[in-house]
Amino acid sequence: MNQPISFQLSEDQQAFRAEVKRFMAETVIPHAGEWDETGYFPKAELNAAWEMGIMNLCIPEAQGGSGMSLLDTVIIGEEVAYGCTGYSTSMMANELALAPIVLGASEEDKEKWLRPFTEEPRLACFCLSEPGAGSDAGSLRTRATLEGDEWVLNGSKQWITNSTHADLYVVFATTDSSLRQKGIGIFLVERGTPGLTVMPHENKMGQRASDTAPVVFENCRIPKANCVVEPGKGWAVAMKTLDYSRPMVAAAAVGLAQRCLDESIGYAKERKTFGKPIAQYQSIGFKIADMAIKTEASRLLCYKAAWLCDQGLSNNAEASYAKAAAADWAMEIAVDAVQVFGGYGYVKEYPVEKLMRDAKLIQIYEGTSQIQRLIITRELFR
Repeated sequence: MNQPISFQLSEDQQAFRAEVKRFMAETVIPHAGEWDETGYFPKAELNAAWEMGIMNLCIPEAQGGSGMSLLDTVIIGEEVAYGCTGYSTSMMANELALAPIVLGASEEDKEKWLRPFTEEPRLACFCLSEPGAGSDAGSLRTRATLEGDEWVLNGSKQWITNSTHADLYVVFATTDSSLRQKGIGIFLVERGTPGLTVMPHENKMGQRASDTAPVVFENCRIPKANCVVEPGKGWAVAMKTLDYSRPMVAAAAVGLAQRCLDESIGYAKERKTFGKPIAQYQSIGFKIADMAIKTEASRLLCYKAAWLCDQGLSNNAEASYAKAAAADWAMEIAVDAVQVFGGYGYVKEYPVEKLMRDAKLIQIYEGTSQIQRLIITRELFR
């Protein structure tokens, strides 16, 4: 467990990262611009990722999964996001949705609900946020009422990734909203269950290859056994899940930042003004140097937060350090990349305008940058 810290990736990690990079270069990057334009959901390409073994990495070996460490997962996630953050968000949403089952369900329930994801390509969605409960998720209103051998769900969820195509909905609901966090449990709803309705997907500014749509539950009846984390314990599992997932969000930010950096370096070497490449001008060189500093610092914060989780140590503050810093710096780096490209950075012929639009969402989902600072402040003054 307590392995010495090394800043050198293992041979296996380097090899797998290279394999993922090659997969993204062949399968995703050539099409990412078109997906962004059309809002195409890359279901077939996600199936290809499943075939390759880079989805659902949180599933333990006991349930047929890879049992990969979180550090391994963020290394892979960075390379996926380098290619397209919309695509990576759809992959990451499966990890987010399945993690509460891994972290909070019984062994019997893990086998029942996780095993199918190792046997065929399936999608899941994490249903926590609501129209009136985003950052303040503890005030959620989706209600679960026990009637005989069934739970009846009523309420709505907002900003749910993968919801249009999901096979499984991991739903946080309360038995009594007056109890706030103390009334929350976790309930599993299968696709096609009567009373489950997925609304039209959102027309987003960026990450348009990911599917985001509201979900409505109206007298949605599920078996009593589909409550995999009992009311009163769901909130703690939700918070553990976010400590696990936020390093993955940070990794997505790092991947996007690295792409911006590489695109900027390439352009600055080729673009000439006044007879020499713009890379030779200090104003451009320093800007790109700052991009590199922020990218590498983000990567280290991300790796540390993941490593702590793998060691069984608390990473609550570190996960927020990584998520806030990587997301904010990715946005800054993307804006700077557009500036390096000048007018060309503002047109769709070049990738950096998409990267800038994609970056913004990373500052918002799974806890805004401001929420991360609230968590950090709480930890510092505990």
